[in-house]
Amino acid sequence: MAALGWKIHGDGKRVEPGAVVSTDERLSWPRTIGIGMQHVVAMFGATFLVPLLTGFSPATTLFFSAIGTIGFLLITRNRLPSYLGSSFAFIAPITAASASGGQSVAVGGILVTGLVLALIGVVVHFAGPRWIDVTMPPIVTGTIVALIGLNLAPAAWNNFKVFPVTAFVTLASIILITVLFKGIIGRLAILLGVIIGYVVATIRGEVDFAPVSDASWLGLPEFVTPTFDVAVLGLFVPVVLVLVAENVGHVKSVAAMTGKNLDDLTGRALFADGLATTFAGIGGGSGTTTYAENIGVMAATRVYSTAAYWVAGVTALVLSMSPKFGALIATIPAGVLGGATTMLYGMIGILGARIWVQNKVDFSDPVNLTTAAVPLVVGIANFTWVIGDVTFEGIALGTASALVIYHVMRNISRWRGTSQEPASPASVPGGEEMADR
Repeated sequence: MAALGWKIHGDGKRVEPGAVVSTDERLSWPRTIGIGMQHVVAMFGATFLVPLLTGFSPATTLFFSAIGTIGFLLITRNRLPSYLGSSFAFIAPITAASASGGQSVAVGGILVTGLVLALIGVVVHFAGPRWIDVTMPPIVTGTIVALIGLNLAPAAWNNFKVFPVTAFVTLASIILITVLFKGIIGRLAILLGVIIGYVVATIRGEVDFAPVSDASWLGLPEFVTPTFDVAVLGLFVPVVLVLVAENVGHVKSVAAMTGKNLDDLTGRALFADGLATTFAGIGGGSGTTTYAENIGVMAATRVYSTAAYWVAGVTALVLSMSPKFGALIATIPAGVLGGATTMLYGMIGILGARIWVQNKVDFSDPVNLTTAAVPLVVGIANFTWVIGDVTFEGIALGTASALVIYHVMRNISRWRGTSQEPASPASVPGGEEMADR
């Protein structure tokens, strides 16, 4: 580990007020291991929900998540702390692809997504990230993220109504923990809510432990060989755009927290996540992305050391080698999933709106207003377009409409000189504007 170049921060025991443990520093190994374990716990809830919701193996997903994290650290030269967990953007396309062609077809879609993302990473590394900002400005990125979360709302309800009491307890627990506790406990609200819901489900007889008893303690996870169906590949196109936005956002977030310029790592981050997703697609794991949950741990501990992520990656790899552990995760019942995803899918939708707010998107501009309005309806209503054997559903169509509407309207408005005219709803004065008059 010394070859990776971490320096001891201070006395290795504490972080001084106002100071941070930088990416190339670490605390003592016992403390670093403890923080690494926190990162494992932080990613658990979201990482395991994706395979549970899509029918993938939790152990296999964890295996490729661990491999992806270690690869990410190596490719980014140990300068960009990140854990690669399951991306929620894959839930809808995996579900649709599995329903039409089986799990192997869905895995093939994940593999292709990874290859495309890796290729984008190579382009960004050599050409710079500016073209991403031009192609996908915040109004487009926020819209795509929002429609993915809101498109999944029916899936949350389908699980919720199976065991509504358990689902309600799970959801209520997540909400209450979020506001009752500070620091790391509050940030682990989803995981703790799932645990509480699981206990309630066990008491109510909704959990079948037979698969856990039958599973062995040690062994490799189950791997799935990918197959390819052009008819479903269109479902995965929007995911690439979301992963690009998430990775770019992660680089900027870590840079802001550490005070370092990490723009030169953007291409490497995209390539690393693409490679991790490709490997997941080769063996049957869920596609990966950089995790906001772990950014929360870094913010709470002020420790940005990549050493902690090495600990997290190795720990996850060890856990993935226990079929019994994977079987235990797989016993989480529908009610618990319904409660948790009601919160999670809504949060994904709101994260899209957060992108708009953080970037001060002007909705008095009719181009921005229309770019958000039409795709959201397309995504929420799950519009479907069938061309021969190829089916495009809400997320794919919503993503395409966001890109097309924005760029076509923006160019026409510049040509016609109408880009400064406010959208009609925003042109009606109200509130403070009326008071000023």
